[in-house]
Amino acid sequence: MSSLKEMTKEDLELLSNKEITNLLLEENGKMNTADLYKEIIRLLELPSSTFDAKIGDYYTSLTTDKRFILLEDGLWDLRSRHTSDKAIIPVNDDDEEEDLELDEKEDSDEIDEEEDSFEDSDEEEEYDDSDEDLKDLVVLEEDELDLEQ
Repeated sequence: MSSLKEMTKEDLELLSNKEITNLLLEENGKMNTADLYKEIIRLLELPSSTFDAKIGDYYTSLTTDKRFILLEDGLWDLRSRHTSDKAIIPVNDDDEEEDLELDEKEDSDEIDEEEDSFEDSDEEEEYDDSDEDLKDLVVLEEDELDLEQ
């Protein structure tokens, strides 16, 4: 691709914001989200109101594109220039599932401690840890929920 300075507005309009971001980072190095998006708005000659209306969508698009990396200092750069130990890793659905598994394990450990305390108490209530209440429970994936509605 040619340099941004050599491109006409019409050429730039054919590119996505992420492609323009890629060119900006190649030419200028690290930049923060606001400066990147303001430069895109300037290059495309968009109204300044576009910034407030679309900056959130723009940020989201950067976080989901594997070409870009958000560094600890809040600046974006091209991933190809960095090792992964300097990156801020946005949380995605897979990470949330791992976190849930860890939370469930911690909750399980807490329950085990509570059971121990039941055994120590003077009251001799019988604790039933069977999963009888859960036998009819069905776990659905998100896409299955959408199909039912």
